[in-house]
Amino acid sequence: MSLETDLLLDRRRLKRRLFYWRGATVVAVLLCLLIAVGRGGGALPHAHVARLSVTGLISEDHKLTEAVAKLADDGSVKALLVYIDSPGGAVSGGESMHDAIALVAAKKPVVTVMGGTAASAGYMIAVPAARIFARNATLTGSIGVILETGEVSGLLGRLGVTAEAITSGPLKDQPSFTRPLTDQGRQVLHGLVMDLYDQFVGMVAAGRHMEPDKVRALADGRAYTGRQALELGLVDAIGGEPEARAWLAAERGVPAALPTDDVTPKTWAERTFGDALGGLSQGMLKSVLFQGVRLDGAWAVWQPSQVGE
Repeated sequence: MSLETDLLLDRRRLKRRLFYWRGATVVAVLLCLLIAVGRGGGALPHAHVARLSVTGLISEDHKLTEAVAKLADDGSVKALLVYIDSPGGAVSGGESMHDAIALVAAKKPVVTVMGGTAASAGYMIAVPAARIFARNATLTGSIGVILETGEVSGLLGRLGVTAEAITSGPLKDQPSFTRPLTDQGRQVLHGLVMDLYDQFVGMVAAGRHMEPDKVRALADGRAYTGRQALELGLVDAIGGEPEARAWLAAERGVPAALPTDDVTPKTWAERTFGDALGGLSQGMLKSVLFQGVRLDGAWAVWQPSQVGE
């Protein structure tokens, strides 16, 4: 056999080996991706308890709200555990999450676990649950709505600065940063706040199976400790996630051995490859976005400085 023939045969053997290893690598990568997707709740569904964590200030999060609503029709989700550690936030954000959780609660067991704080809109999203657990030291309640504004006409006058507003009606610039509220403006804005307050009271009354008048007697804006809230009927028991899982097992037949998967609106690729950077970037984004509160936003948020007023 000639040298040239030997070289050709060696080249063919090398090509076959290279093809084999390339194929094996592709198969290995595909298996890893399938495992990652399965663990992330993607293409390989498995029976589990979904955990929704609501922390920090609450705002509108359409993707997360949609992800929660979809749990209602997800056969692999046997129950929803809502963990809350939040002083509240935007009324609309609390309402949208409340409604999404209520959709799930209409079809499967939902239990809420409160952390250090679950007040105002944080309490709003807790009430669709069939059972609410709080710590003795949890700060909760603070059922109410606040609309804040500011006015600097006095300062502008001292500086010799004037401001004019051409409006289509007397209430178009109410509230205004450059002139005091009028009596009519104050009355209208108070009406807005009270309408939002009535909606809040209605959610609590429906979720806690209480008379609206009883809720209003508790809903003067104050926060309660978990122990006080238990006595008032705003929560059902003292405990955390272990107690919540034990209740689900005993009262709703949800096995305690089922794994718990976090609810996330991310795609499987984002969950698999983006967690390291995602946590850092999300924290930075929240710190930037929530440094201040919009003047024209209605908020259901606990403000400790106003306790006792």
